[in-house]
Amino acid sequence: MATPTKLYALCFLLLAFLFSFFNSLRLDKGKFYPPEKHASLFIFGDSYFDAGNNNYINTTTGFQANFGPYGESFFKYSTGRGSDGRIIPDFIAEYAKLPLITPYLHPGYHSYIDGANFASGGAGALVETLQGFVIDLKTQLSFFKNLASLFRKKMGDAETKTFLGRAVYLINIGGNDYAIPFMTTNSSLLQSTYQQELVDMVIGNLTTVIKEIYKEGGRKFGFLNLPPLGCVPSLRALKAGNTGACHEEITALAKLHNEAFPKVLQKLQRQLNGFRYSIADAYTAFSERIDNPSKYGFKEGKIACCGSGPYRGILSCGGKRSVKEYELCENASDHVFFDSCHLSERANQQVAEQMWSGTSNITAPYNLKALFEL
Repeated sequence: MATPTKLYALCFLLLAFLFSFFNSLRLDKGKFYPPEKHASLFIFGDSYFDAGNNNYINTTTGFQANFGPYGESFFKYSTGRGSDGRIIPDFIAEYAKLPLITPYLHPGYHSYIDGANFASGGAGALVETLQGFVIDLKTQLSFFKNLASLFRKKMGDAETKTFLGRAVYLINIGGNDYAIPFMTTNSSLLQSTYQQELVDMVIGNLTTVIKEIYKEGGRKFGFLNLPPLGCVPSLRALKAGNTGACHEEITALAKLHNEAFPKVLQKLQRQLNGFRYSIADAYTAFSERIDNPSKYGFKEGKIACCGSGPYRGILSCGGKRSVKEYELCENASDHVFFDSCHLSERANQQVAEQMWSGTSNITAPYNLKALFEL
Protein backbone atom coordinates (compact mmCIF):
# COMPACT_ATOMS: atom_id res chain seq x y z
CA MET A 1 0.00 0.00 0.00
CA ALA A 2 1.35 3.44 -0.97
CA THR A 3 2.34 5.76 1.84
CA PRO A 4 0.95 9.35 1.95
CA THR A 5 4.38 10.64 0.94
CA LYS A 6 4.44 8.42 -2.14
CA LEU A 7 0.88 9.46 -3.02
CA TYR A 8 1.82 13.13 -2.75
CA ALA A 9 4.83 12.52 -4.99
CA LEU A 10 2.71 10.68 -7.56
CA CYS A 11 0.10 13.44 -7.53
CA PHE A 12 2.81 16.06 -7.94
CA LEU A 13 4.34 14.23 -10.90
CA LEU A 14 0.91 13.80 -12.50
CA LEU A 15 0.08 17.49 -12.08
CA ALA A 16 3.47 18.47 -13.48
CA PHE A 17 2.92 16.23 -16.50
CA LEU A 18 -0.58 17.61 -17.12
CA PHE A 19 0.62 21.19 -16.77
CA SER A 20 3.45 20.57 -19.22
CA PHE A 21 1.14 18.79 -21.66
CA PHE A 22 -1.58 21.43 -21.71
CA ASN A 23 0.95 24.24 -21.73
CA SER A 24 2.58 22.73 -24.80
CA LEU A 25 -0.83 22.59 -26.48
CA ARG A 26 -1.43 26.20 -25.59
CA LEU A 27 1.92 27.29 -26.99
CA ASP A 28 1.41 25.32 -30.18
CA LYS A 29 -2.02 26.86 -30.56
CA GLY A 30 -0.50 30.30 -29.94
CA LYS A 31 1.72 29.92 -32.98
CA PHE A 32 -1.26 29.76 -35.26
CA TYR A 33 -4.25 31.23 -33.43
CA PRO A 34 -3.73 34.96 -32.95
CA PRO A 35 -5.59 37.10 -30.42
CA GLU A 36 -8.65 38.89 -31.71
CA LYS A 37 -7.83 41.83 -34.02
CA HIS A 38 -4.13 40.96 -33.92
CA ALA A 39 -2.33 42.55 -36.90
CA SER A 40 0.92 40.86 -37.86
CA LEU A 41 3.71 42.18 -40.07
CA PHE A 42 5.15 40.47 -43.15
CA ILE A 43 8.29 42.03 -44.61
CA PHE A 44 9.71 41.72 -48.13
CA GLY A 45 12.61 43.45 -49.81
CA ASP A 46 16.32 44.15 -49.83
CA SER A 47 19.05 45.01 -47.32
CA TYR A 48 17.18 48.02 -45.96
CA PHE A 49 14.66 45.50 -44.57
CA ASP A 50 16.78 42.32 -44.18
CA ALA A 51 17.02 41.36 -40.50
CA GLY A 52 19.38 38.45 -41.18
CA ASN A 53 18.00 36.07 -43.82
CA ASN A 54 21.29 36.28 -45.71
CA ASN A 55 23.00 34.72 -42.69
CA TYR A 56 21.42 31.42 -43.70
CA ILE A 57 21.98 31.25 -47.47
CA ASN A 58 24.99 30.29 -49.54
CA THR A 59 26.23 33.74 -50.52
CA THR A 60 29.31 35.92 -50.13
CA THR A 61 30.14 38.35 -47.33
CA GLY A 62 29.43 41.14 -49.80
CA PHE A 63 25.73 40.54 -49.18
CA GLN A 64 25.95 39.85 -45.45
CA ALA A 65 26.34 41.98 -42.35
CA ASN A 66 26.79 39.30 -39.68
CA PHE A 67 30.05 40.67 -38.31
CA GLY A 68 31.16 43.72 -36.34
CA PRO A 69 30.81 46.66 -36.21
CA TYR A 70 27.30 46.03 -37.58
CA GLY A 71 24.80 46.00 -34.73
CA GLU A 72 27.10 47.69 -32.23
CA SER A 73 24.81 50.59 -31.25
CA PHE A 74 21.77 48.58 -30.16
CA PHE A 75 22.21 44.82 -30.18
CA LYS A 76 25.90 44.96 -29.13
CA TYR A 77 26.54 42.16 -31.62
CA SER A 78 25.98 41.63 -35.34
CA THR A 79 22.58 40.26 -36.36
CA GLY A 80 22.80 40.48 -40.14
CA ARG A 81 21.18 43.92 -40.29
CA GLY A 82 23.01 46.42 -42.52
CA SER A 83 23.19 49.10 -39.85
CA ASP A 84 24.81 49.92 -36.53
CA GLY A 85 21.52 48.97 -34.89
CA ARG A 86 17.87 48.60 -35.78
CA ILE A 87 16.46 48.91 -39.28
CA ILE A 88 13.18 50.42 -40.49
CA PRO A 89 10.96 47.32 -39.98
CA ASP A 90 12.23 46.99 -36.39
CA PHE A 91 10.84 50.40 -35.54
CA ILE A 92 7.58 49.74 -37.40
CA ALA A 93 7.16 46.55 -35.37
CA GLU A 94 7.80 48.48 -32.16
CA TYR A 95 5.24 51.16 -33.04
CA ALA A 96 2.71 48.40 -33.84
CA LYS A 97 3.41 46.81 -30.43
CA LEU A 98 4.95 43.73 -32.01
CA PRO A 99 8.27 42.06 -31.18
CA LEU A 100 11.16 42.30 -33.62
CA ILE A 101 10.08 40.23 -36.62
CA THR A 102 12.32 37.20 -37.03
CA PRO A 103 14.02 36.35 -40.35
CA TYR A 104 12.04 33.58 -42.01
CA LEU A 105 15.14 31.43 -42.50
CA HIS A 106 16.25 31.64 -38.87
CA PRO A 107 16.46 28.02 -37.62
CA GLY A 108 14.56 28.88 -34.44
CA TYR A 109 11.80 30.80 -36.20
CA HIS A 110 8.35 30.06 -34.78
CA SER A 111 6.51 33.30 -33.90
CA TYR A 112 4.02 32.82 -36.67
CA ILE A 113 1.31 35.05 -35.23
CA ASP A 114 3.54 38.13 -35.36
CA GLY A 115 4.58 37.72 -39.00
CA ALA A 116 7.83 36.98 -40.79
CA ASN A 117 10.69 38.81 -42.48
CA PHE A 118 11.53 37.46 -45.95
CA ALA A 119 13.84 40.31 -47.06
CA SER A 120 17.32 39.63 -48.43
CA GLY A 121 20.28 42.00 -48.76
CA GLY A 122 21.02 42.59 -52.43
CA ALA A 123 17.63 41.36 -53.59
CA GLY A 124 15.76 42.81 -56.53
CA ALA A 125 12.36 42.56 -58.12
CA LEU A 126 14.12 41.01 -61.12
CA VAL A 127 15.28 37.41 -60.71
CA GLU A 128 18.42 38.31 -62.70
CA THR A 129 19.60 40.86 -60.10
CA LEU A 130 22.52 39.19 -58.27
CA GLN A 131 21.01 35.82 -59.16
CA GLY A 132 22.47 33.00 -57.11
CA PHE A 133 23.66 35.29 -54.30
CA VAL A 134 20.39 36.61 -52.86
CA ILE A 135 16.74 35.71 -52.29
CA ASP A 136 14.91 37.50 -55.08
CA LEU A 137 11.40 38.87 -54.58
CA LYS A 138 9.76 35.96 -56.41
CA THR A 139 11.43 33.49 -54.03
CA GLN A 140 10.42 35.62 -51.05
CA LEU A 141 6.85 35.34 -52.30
CA SER A 142 7.18 31.54 -52.44
CA PHE A 143 8.30 31.55 -48.79
CA PHE A 144 5.22 33.56 -47.86
CA LYS A 145 2.97 31.19 -49.80
CA ASN A 146 4.48 28.24 -47.92
CA LEU A 147 3.69 29.97 -44.64
CA ALA A 148 0.15 30.85 -45.77
CA SER A 149 -0.40 27.19 -46.65
CA LEU A 150 0.78 26.22 -43.18
CA PHE A 151 -1.68 28.69 -41.65
CA ARG A 152 -4.56 27.20 -43.64
CA LYS A 153 -3.59 23.71 -42.52
CA LYS A 154 -3.51 24.75 -38.85
CA MET A 155 -6.23 27.40 -38.70
CA GLY A 156 -8.57 26.60 -41.58
CA ASP A 157 -9.38 28.72 -44.61
CA ALA A 158 -11.74 31.19 -42.93
CA GLU A 159 -9.48 32.08 -40.00
CA THR A 160 -6.44 32.28 -42.23
CA LYS A 161 -8.23 34.68 -44.57
CA THR A 162 -9.14 36.91 -41.62
CA PHE A 163 -5.64 36.72 -40.14
CA LEU A 164 -3.85 37.52 -43.40
CA GLY A 165 -6.37 40.26 -44.16
CA ARG A 166 -5.54 42.04 -40.89
CA ALA A 167 -1.78 41.84 -41.48
CA VAL A 168 0.35 44.61 -42.97
CA TYR A 169 2.76 43.77 -45.82
CA LEU A 170 5.84 45.96 -45.85
CA ILE A 171 7.80 45.96 -49.12
CA ASN A 172 10.96 47.78 -50.19
CA ILE A 173 12.51 46.68 -53.48
CA GLY A 174 13.92 48.03 -56.73
CA GLY A 175 17.06 49.93 -55.76
CA ASN A 176 19.38 47.02 -56.52
CA ASP A 177 17.73 46.40 -59.89
CA TYR A 178 18.74 49.91 -60.95
CA ALA A 179 22.07 50.29 -59.13
CA ILE A 180 23.79 46.92 -59.48
CA PRO A 181 24.36 47.12 -63.27
CA PHE A 182 26.37 50.32 -62.72
CA MET A 183 28.44 48.69 -59.99
CA THR A 184 29.47 45.60 -61.95
CA THR A 185 31.43 45.06 -65.13
CA ASN A 186 28.40 43.33 -66.63
CA SER A 187 25.85 46.06 -67.29
CA SER A 188 24.24 44.30 -70.25
CA LEU A 189 20.82 44.76 -68.68
CA LEU A 190 21.07 48.52 -69.10
CA GLN A 191 22.86 48.34 -72.44
CA SER A 192 20.11 46.27 -74.00
CA THR A 193 17.12 47.91 -72.36
CA TYR A 194 15.74 51.42 -72.48
CA GLN A 195 15.43 53.03 -69.07
CA GLN A 196 11.63 53.12 -69.12
CA GLU A 197 11.49 49.46 -70.15
CA LEU A 198 13.70 48.53 -67.19
CA VAL A 199 11.43 50.47 -64.84
CA ASP A 200 8.40 48.77 -66.36
CA MET A 201 10.00 45.36 -65.78
CA VAL A 202 10.80 46.11 -62.14
CA ILE A 203 7.37 47.54 -61.38
CA GLY A 204 5.71 44.74 -63.37
CA ASN A 205 7.39 42.07 -61.22
CA LEU A 206 6.56 43.97 -58.04
CA THR A 207 2.93 44.34 -59.12
CA THR A 208 2.69 40.60 -59.77
CA VAL A 209 3.94 39.88 -56.24
CA ILE A 210 1.45 42.35 -54.73
CA LYS A 211 -1.40 40.63 -56.59
CA GLU A 212 -0.22 37.21 -55.42
CA ILE A 213 -0.12 38.36 -51.79
CA TYR A 214 -3.62 39.78 -52.32
CA LYS A 215 -4.80 36.38 -53.61
CA GLU A 216 -3.51 34.78 -50.40
CA GLY A 217 -5.55 37.26 -48.36
CA GLY A 218 -3.30 40.33 -47.98
CA ARG A 219 -5.10 43.66 -48.11
CA LYS A 220 -2.86 46.28 -46.42
CA PHE A 221 0.48 47.21 -47.98
CA GLY A 222 3.24 49.64 -47.00
CA PHE A 223 5.94 50.94 -49.34
CA LEU A 224 8.81 53.39 -49.56
CA ASN A 225 9.47 55.08 -52.84
CA LEU A 226 13.11 54.94 -53.96
CA PRO A 227 15.69 57.33 -52.51
CA PRO A 228 18.12 59.33 -54.70
CA LEU A 229 20.13 56.18 -55.37
CA GLY A 230 23.06 57.95 -56.99
CA CYS A 231 23.70 59.93 -53.80
CA VAL A 232 24.43 57.03 -51.45
CA PRO A 233 28.17 56.98 -50.59
CA SER A 234 29.01 53.92 -52.71
CA LEU A 235 27.51 55.32 -55.89
CA ARG A 236 28.66 58.87 -55.24
CA ALA A 237 32.22 57.53 -54.93
CA LEU A 238 31.84 55.33 -57.99
CA LYS A 239 30.81 58.23 -60.18
CA ALA A 240 32.53 61.25 -58.85
CA GLY A 241 35.54 60.33 -56.74
CA ASN A 242 36.23 63.42 -54.65
CA THR A 243 34.19 65.89 -56.71
CA GLY A 244 31.05 65.52 -54.59
CA ALA A 245 28.58 64.88 -57.38
CA CYS A 246 25.86 62.24 -57.24
CA HIS A 247 25.56 59.52 -59.88
CA GLU A 248 22.71 61.17 -61.75
CA GLU A 249 22.11 58.32 -64.24
CA ILE A 250 21.05 56.01 -61.40
CA THR A 251 19.03 58.69 -59.65
CA ALA A 252 17.19 59.29 -62.93
CA LEU A 253 16.00 55.67 -62.84
CA ALA A 254 14.78 56.14 -59.26
CA LYS A 255 12.81 59.21 -60.37
CA LEU A 256 11.19 57.26 -63.22
CA HIS A 257 10.27 54.50 -60.78
CA ASN A 258 8.83 56.96 -58.27
CA GLU A 259 6.70 58.61 -60.95
CA ALA A 260 5.27 55.33 -62.25
CA PHE A 261 4.74 53.26 -59.11
CA PRO A 262 2.07 55.40 -57.36
CA LYS A 263 -0.04 55.25 -60.53
CA VAL A 264 0.11 51.45 -60.43
CA LEU A 265 -0.96 51.45 -56.77
CA GLN A 266 -3.89 53.75 -57.53
CA LYS A 267 -4.95 51.38 -60.31
CA LEU A 268 -4.71 48.38 -57.98
CA GLN A 269 -6.88 50.16 -55.42
CA ARG A 270 -9.57 50.59 -58.05
CA GLN A 271 -9.27 46.98 -59.25
CA LEU A 272 -8.86 45.01 -56.02
CA ASN A 273 -11.64 45.11 -53.46
CA GLY A 274 -10.34 46.07 -50.02
CA PHE A 275 -6.81 46.87 -51.24
CA ARG A 276 -5.25 49.65 -49.16
CA TYR A 277 -1.73 51.03 -49.26
CA SER A 278 0.72 53.49 -47.80
CA ILE A 279 3.67 54.92 -49.70
CA ALA A 280 6.23 57.11 -47.94
CA ASP A 281 8.45 59.63 -49.68
CA ALA A 282 11.93 58.22 -49.06
CA TYR A 283 13.33 60.29 -51.93
CA THR A 284 12.64 63.55 -50.10
CA ALA A 285 13.54 62.12 -46.68
CA PHE A 286 16.99 61.00 -47.89
CA SER A 287 17.64 64.14 -49.94
CA GLU A 288 16.87 66.50 -47.07
CA ARG A 289 19.12 64.64 -44.64
CA ILE A 290 21.96 64.31 -47.14
CA ASP A 291 21.85 68.02 -48.02
CA ASN A 292 20.90 69.48 -44.62
CA PRO A 293 22.04 66.96 -41.98
CA SER A 294 22.16 69.41 -39.06
CA LYS A 295 18.45 70.16 -39.49
CA TYR A 296 17.75 66.54 -38.51
CA GLY A 297 20.36 66.15 -35.77
CA PHE A 298 23.22 64.77 -37.89
CA LYS A 299 26.73 66.13 -38.40
CA GLU A 300 27.43 64.38 -41.72
CA GLY A 301 25.06 63.61 -44.59
CA LYS A 302 27.36 62.45 -47.38
CA ILE A 303 30.22 60.49 -45.76
CA ALA A 304 29.41 57.10 -44.26
CA CYS A 305 30.40 56.20 -40.71
CA CYS A 306 32.06 52.95 -41.75
CA GLY A 307 33.96 52.14 -44.95
CA SER A 308 36.93 53.37 -46.96
CA GLY A 309 37.77 55.54 -49.94
CA PRO A 310 35.91 58.70 -51.03
CA TYR A 311 32.87 59.27 -48.79
CA ARG A 312 33.80 55.90 -47.20
CA GLY A 313 31.94 54.63 -50.24
CA ILE A 314 33.90 51.40 -50.65
CA LEU A 315 31.90 48.63 -48.97
CA SER A 316 34.67 47.49 -46.64
CA CYS A 317 32.99 48.00 -43.27
CA GLY A 318 34.06 45.20 -40.91
CA GLY A 319 37.03 44.14 -43.04
CA LYS A 320 35.41 40.87 -44.11
CA ARG A 321 34.89 41.69 -47.78
CA SER A 322 37.38 42.08 -50.62
CA VAL A 323 38.79 45.31 -49.14
CA LYS A 324 40.02 44.62 -45.60
CA GLU A 325 41.02 48.09 -44.44
CA TYR A 326 38.26 50.41 -43.27
CA GLU A 327 37.61 53.47 -41.15
CA LEU A 328 34.97 53.74 -38.42
CA CYS A 329 33.56 56.96 -37.03
CA GLU A 330 33.26 57.62 -33.29
CA ASN A 331 29.49 58.03 -33.22
CA ALA A 332 27.27 56.43 -35.85
CA SER A 333 24.35 58.66 -34.83
CA ASP A 334 26.21 61.64 -36.25
CA HIS A 335 25.96 60.14 -39.74
CA VAL A 336 22.98 59.65 -42.03
CA PHE A 337 24.72 56.60 -43.53
CA PHE A 338 26.29 53.89 -41.40
CA ASP A 339 28.13 52.14 -44.22
CA SER A 340 28.56 52.70 -47.94
CA CYS A 341 24.95 51.81 -48.78
CA HIS A 342 22.88 51.72 -45.61
CA LEU A 343 21.41 54.16 -43.11
CA SER A 344 22.46 54.52 -39.51
CA GLU A 345 20.00 53.41 -36.85
CA ARG A 346 19.10 57.03 -36.14
CA ALA A 347 18.26 57.69 -39.79
CA ASN A 348 16.31 54.42 -39.98
CA GLN A 349 14.24 55.55 -37.03
CA GLN A 350 13.46 58.92 -38.62
CA VAL A 351 12.31 57.26 -41.86
CA ALA A 352 10.24 54.74 -39.89
CA GLU A 353 8.55 57.56 -37.98
CA GLN A 354 7.54 59.18 -41.26
CA MET A 355 6.15 55.87 -42.52
CA TRP A 356 4.26 55.31 -39.27
CA SER A 357 2.70 58.69 -38.59
CA GLY A 358 3.63 60.97 -41.48
CA THR A 359 1.06 63.44 -42.77
CA SER A 360 -0.41 63.13 -46.25
CA ASN A 361 2.33 65.25 -47.85
CA ILE A 362 4.89 62.64 -46.67
CA THR A 363 3.00 59.34 -46.46
CA ALA A 364 -0.18 58.74 -48.43
CA PRO A 365 -3.00 57.90 -48.84
CA TYR A 366 -2.68 56.20 -45.43
CA ASN A 367 0.21 56.13 -43.00
CA LEU A 368 1.13 52.78 -41.44
CA LYS A 369 -0.50 53.63 -38.13
CA ALA A 370 -3.81 54.07 -39.94
CA LEU A 371 -3.30 50.83 -41.88
CA PHE A 372 -2.73 48.84 -38.71
CA GLU A 373 -5.90 50.31 -37.22
CA LEU A 374 -8.10 49.44 -40.22
